[in-house]
Amino acid sequence: MYLNKAFLYGNLTRDPELRALPSGQQLVSFGLATNRTYKDKNGQKQEATEFHNIVAFGRPAEIIAQYMKKGRPLFVEGRIQTRSWDSEGQKKYRTEIVVENFQFGAGGRGGAAAAPGGEAPAPASAKGEDIRYPDEDINPEDIPF
Repeated sequence: MYLNKAFLYGNLTRDPELRALPSGQQLVSFGLATNRTYKDKNGQKQEATEFHNIVAFGRPAEIIAQYMKKGRPLFVEGRIQTRSWDSEGQKKYRTEIVVENFQFGAGGRGGAAAAPGGEAPAPASAKGEDIRYPDEDINPEDIPF
């Protein structure tokens, strides 16, 4: 069995560009930046940034284009795909992540998620005001299993 799966969480590097394919299907493309923190051989903390090309089709493309802007965080799940074409006699390549699922990050749209072909759920409370926690502690002996 083979596996082609990518999980990325980062910030958009540009506003999403929505366009229609000749078939009428919607397509959105945008960039996503991810950071990695590590220590170098001298023990100094370093940060490296990677830039990814992202594309989404159909309803997810419409939702991303509607709610996302440059700088907002987004979690993307998808597959890695490399396209090639000829430009002025020279072979060009572009590697991108094709979105299969995504979730808005904090500050995006209140943490709402969307599945391919599905509707985006209503936004959750950004401040957590709707969550009520019990005043008393839970006694493990009260748990029936």
